[in-house]
Amino acid sequence: MIQSRLGSIFRTMKQIGVIGAGAAGLCAARHILANQGMVPIVWEQSEKVGGTWNYTPETGTDKNGLPIHSSMYQNLKTNLPKEVMAFPDFPFPEADESFVHHSEVKKYLENYAQHFDLYPHIKFNHHVEEVKPIIKETGPPSWSIKVKDLNSGEFSTAVCDALLVCNGHYSVPRLPIIKDIEKFQGRQIHSHNYREPSPYEGSRVVVLGASASGLDIMLELAPYAKEILLSHNLPVAVPSELPSNVRQVRGVVAATENGFTFGDGTSAEADVILYCTGYEYTFPFLSEECNVTIEDNVVKPLYKHLIHSSFPSLAFIGIPFQICPFPLFDFQVQYFVAVIAGRLTLPSPGEMATLSREDLEQQRKEGCMDRHYHRLGLIHQLTVLKDWAEGAGIPPPGKHMKTILYIVMLRFAFAHPSFKKSKFTVMEDGGVIERREGAEVYTKLELTWLLARGLFWVLWRDFPRGLSFLGSAVWGRLTRPFHS
Repeated sequence: MIQSRLGSIFRTMKQIGVIGAGAAGLCAARHILANQGMVPIVWEQSEKVGGTWNYTPETGTDKNGLPIHSSMYQNLKTNLPKEVMAFPDFPFPEADESFVHHSEVKKYLENYAQHFDLYPHIKFNHHVEEVKPIIKETGPPSWSIKVKDLNSGEFSTAVCDALLVCNGHYSVPRLPIIKDIEKFQGRQIHSHNYREPSPYEGSRVVVLGASASGLDIMLELAPYAKEILLSHNLPVAVPSELPSNVRQVRGVVAATENGFTFGDGTSAEADVILYCTGYEYTFPFLSEECNVTIEDNVVKPLYKHLIHSSFPSLAFIGIPFQICPFPLFDFQVQYFVAVIAGRLTLPSPGEMATLSREDLEQQRKEGCMDRHYHRLGLIHQLTVLKDWAEGAGIPPPGKHMKTILYIVMLRFAFAHPSFKKSKFTVMEDGGVIERREGAEVYTKLELTWLLARGLFWVLWRDFPRGLSFLGSAVWGRLTRPFHS
């Protein structure tokens, strides 16, 4: 009875709020407009669409005194090929490369907004100040959104039947706690504020973190820096050839006036530490009544990493990480729009909360730390996307995605400096052709060789740790097929 009544209430929804006009917000507006009787209202604090893809050489704060949102750097190219980056219904234009410059992604998003006629629904230079739920006797709440017009300074309040939070989570740096860091006399910078390599000419640089941004920036700095210490706590060293002036060390544990001590007991002098340590989830506009908390990097209470289990008219787009962002946004948005359109019935709030707790507990049992709860992984995300697709009644991800992602993951790990040289072609049947320097590659044979060489390198460099890592990986494969 409760579920059917909720479905009836959702079907009456008309005005849908969207916070942010980055990729997630544009996707939200596009699919809201596709549902007859629904109208989006999108608030964007900048003057342009694109969110983090709007590169600026500036750091710190913008002309309105707000923190610079973008984390783009001048020479950044995507870490994923455009063949798996695009929204399912809007491919990237043909290009000579699969890994494209950030300016091409920005242009793609501008074209997307133009194609689906989204601009009339976006209020630029509008900063969301406060969001409050409007509790009703029955059904999910409506939402009161207080907004500041950054041009006039005037405030206004809108009421929406549902709200999608699309403010991104790559703008507020996460900084680690390092013993005696206040003693360090050199420069400290987070990757959020990194723009180009020339200021590091001749410097000894500690790059802390070896995920995508850490490895990418390390490669960009290598021709300029005197020495780079790639500091991380990965289970094994990065099993790839790296520039000759790059040395891998364990994570930083303490600072001195002129350098750092690492987790393996070694120490080194350094001029700069560059934090590639990720970002914080932050929703400063949500009032306490919204009942949203962030505990050890887990956003609560979210059902399927997406819908507020107590207030199911509120959704958060793009919370998961280590994913293909644009396709994930699309599946999330369509799932939520199916809910508010009344085509999909959710479990009761209590059941959603229970399912979410059980999911977190299951991940703990599998050895996953809470702070990695929203980390889906490039391959496992496809299972989650399929689940959202089934709920929304839309086609699942194309089979080419899994093929390309496996290729990219192996090249990323075992041939990192050259992994962006691959050019992919997706055939009509979902098959994939890989080319490098214009020539078609015998991909399976080459990747088998890369994998064998990489595993040998891991064992040769540190046999005990390498054997332990490989054993854990095999055991995880056998006992956790769902996360394969």
